[in-house]
Amino acid sequence: MSTDTRRRGGADSRRARARRRQGRGYLAAFGAVLLTLVLVGGVGGVVAVAQGPRVTDVQVDPTAGIAASGSRVILTTTQSLEKVDPSQVEVEPATPFTVDTSGRSVGIRFTLPLRDDSDYRVTVNDVKGLGAGPGATLTETFRTPALQAYLMQRGTPEGDTIFRTDLEGKAGLPVFTDPHIEDFRTTANHLVISTRDNDTARVIVTDLDGKNPRDVTLPGPGFVSNLQSADRGERFGFTFSDATLGAAGGRESRLFTASAATEDAPVEVGLNGGDVRIADWRFVPDTDSMLVLTFDSRLLLTDAVGGNAAPLGSAVAIDGIARGSSVAIVERLEGVREINLTDGSEEALVDPVDPPGRTGRATPVPGLDAGTVRSFADIGSDGAYRSTIVGHVSSDGTVRQLLDVPGTDTVLQTCVSPSGRYAAVLVAPGAVNNPFDRYQLPLPGKLQTHLVEIDTGQQLVALEGFDLSWCQVPPG
Repeated sequence: MSTDTRRRGGADSRRARARRRQGRGYLAAFGAVLLTLVLVGGVGGVVAVAQGPRVTDVQVDPTAGIAASGSRVILTTTQSLEKVDPSQVEVEPATPFTVDTSGRSVGIRFTLPLRDDSDYRVTVNDVKGLGAGPGATLTETFRTPALQAYLMQRGTPEGDTIFRTDLEGKAGLPVFTDPHIEDFRTTANHLVISTRDNDTARVIVTDLDGKNPRDVTLPGPGFVSNLQSADRGERFGFTFSDATLGAAGGRESRLFTASAATEDAPVEVGLNGGDVRIADWRFVPDTDSMLVLTFDSRLLLTDAVGGNAAPLGSAVAIDGIARGSSVAIVERLEGVREINLTDGSEEALVDPVDPPGRTGRATPVPGLDAGTVRSFADIGSDGAYRSTIVGHVSSDGTVRQLLDVPGTDTVLQTCVSPSGRYAAVLVAPGAVNNPFDRYQLPLPGKLQTHLVEIDTGQQLVALEGFDLSWCQVPPG
C-alpha cells in the first residue's frame, strides 16, 4: 500500500470519528432539550392540577337567551372534569336550568327564556378535574339586550303593516306591508303572514326583516285561520277550510303544520275517530306534540303526524300552556283544570282569593309556580259593566292588580312575554264608537297593546296595534 493511500485512509478514519462525536453531541443536546421540555411540561401540569380547573373559553348568546328557552352557557376549562351536579350551580337572577358535563366543558341550559336588559351571573362551585387536585369556582357574567317585538297595524296609509319595535314604542320599524293582512306569527328566523288577495288566501314566509318573501303551498282554495308558531325553531301551523263546503263534503277546520325553514308543503295532522274538525289547538312547548280540541269537545294530545292521538277527556276551551312547561290550563264543564301532559294527571286551577270581579280566562305565566294573568269583569249591583281589572294571580290565589281598563273600553286578549316578565293587554278603546272591520278575523279599527311589568305592576307603554309577537294565538 502506498504512502498516499495510507494517508487517505487515516484522514477518512479521523473524519468518521469526528462525525460520530458530532452526532453524539447532537443527540446529547437534543436529549437535554427534550428533558427540559418534559420537566417544564410536568411542572406546568403539576401547577395546573394544583390550581384546579380554569376557564379557557366561554360560549353564550344573550340575544338568543331572551327569545326562547334552551339557550346555554358553556364553560370550557383546562382539565377534564368530574360530573357537575346542579346543586353546585347558582344563577342570578334565579331561573330554572339543567347541567351537563362533557370532557373539559360544563354546560348550563336555561329551560326558560331569560329576562331582557338584565345582568346575569352564573357560578359553578367546587369544580374538580378528573383524578386529583383541588376544586375551583367558575364564574361568568353577561348582560341580555333589551327586548324587541313585532306587532301589526291595519289600515295605515301604506296598507296593513307589521312593525318591529322596542318596549318604549320609540323605534318602530316597518318590515312588511300588504293591502290585507289577516294575522302573522314569528318563528326563530322568519315571519309567517296570513293574507288575502281578494277572495284568495295566502300564507307568506319572509325573513325577520320582511325580505325574501315566498308563498307557502296551501291545500287548495279556501280559508286559513288560527295561525300559530312553536316557541322554538321554525314550525308553524294553521287550520284550513275549503272554499266550497256543500252536501258533498269538503275539508273544514283541518289542522296543517309546516316548517318555515323549508319549502315543503304543509302536512295535515290526521285524527282518528269522531269529528276531526279543530275548534282550538296549541303547540306543546319544547316537544313535537300538539294539544287539540275538536268540534265534538274531544281533547287530544297528538304528534306532528297524528293518527295516534292520546285522549284527555272532554273540554270547552284551551286557555294556554306556559313556555317551558308541559302543564295545560283547560276549561272543562266542571271547571278550570291544570293537566300535566306528560302523564295525564290533573288538578283544579287555584281559584283567585277575593277576586275583583267575574273571572275570565287564565293566561299562564312561565316559571315554576309563577301563577297566571287573568281578567276580572267588575259589574255593579245594577248589572252595569264598570271596568275590567287585569291581575296577576299567584299560586296561592292572591290577586295583584296590573291594569284597570275603564268600562268604555274592551279587553280582547292578554299575553305574556317569553320570560314571564311582562304582560301584554290588548284593548279596544271607546268600544261603542270603535266598529269592527270586515276581515275574516274581524277586529275594531283602533287597538292598543298595553305593556305592564308583572312583578311591579308598572305600565311601560301603550303601543298602537295588535298581534304582539309574544302572543301564541290570534286575538278574539
